[in-house]
Amino acid sequence: MRNGAINIAIKAARTAGQLILRQLPRRDSIPVMEKAKHDFATEVDRIVEQEIQRDLKRAFPDHAFLGEETGQHGNSRYVWVVDPLDGTSNFIHGFPHFSVSIGLLERGEPLLGVVYDPLRDEIFAAEKGRGALLNDRRIRVGQRKDLDAALLVTGFAPRERHNIDAHLGMTRDLLVRAEDLRRTGSAALDLAYTACGRFDAYFEAGLKPWDIAAGVLLVREAGGQCTDFKGGNEFMERGDIVAGNMHIAEDLRKTIAPHIAKLRTPKA
Repeated sequence: MRNGAINIAIKAARTAGQLILRQLPRRDSIPVMEKAKHDFATEVDRIVEQEIQRDLKRAFPDHAFLGEETGQHGNSRYVWVVDPLDGTSNFIHGFPHFSVSIGLLERGEPLLGVVYDPLRDEIFAAEKGRGALLNDRRIRVGQRKDLDAALLVTGFAPRERHNIDAHLGMTRDLLVRAEDLRRTGSAALDLAYTACGRFDAYFEAGLKPWDIAAGVLLVREAGGQCTDFKGGNEFMERGDIVAGNMHIAEDLRKTIAPHIAKLRTPKA
């Protein structure tokens, strides 16, 4: 498991995490940009992404790169997809829950994924066909068969506020049956926690590839499934996802189905 590209991605994620932690004490003085309403970035996001890009390009000069802050660079069948600081709003407010996410796609299909939580020093890592690990220990998705007493996690992306009624409808119907629902502010960690069974299932809309490229493979390699809201495999393109074991994922999709038609694309 610990060889080749995965080893390089883990090292890059750890270096990025340490950069983030060094900036945490001065977060109140770090310049913040509002990319869109309620959607923020800091100079830390940019600096960390540039550092990750340098590390990956040094090892894989022919690979392309897609980052949340700097966009796409190069063209290749292999694309590194990076969120340098997933949970920027949490970081800005000093809420201790954020991560570094690094995924490698081959023609759009996840090959490896690394999600690093620097505060807890937890590395979630997976390679296609080789399983998923948390700090070198194999992980599996939870085994709950349905939503009854399940612990779910979701998010409300800033770019999805126009769909708040649909999202609240989904949340209401799920909470009728589930034990509870969390909203943590880091899609990458939501998927990682689903992969290791801390959450039974995860769902969200309004996502971008860098939010989920690494976490999708973690869930799959931990024995779970990831689909879009309609049960297909277009979550990267559509930006909506359901993750969990096959039983609970199906139950979740059926429960939110009446609200999917209410989701709409924002006006340009």
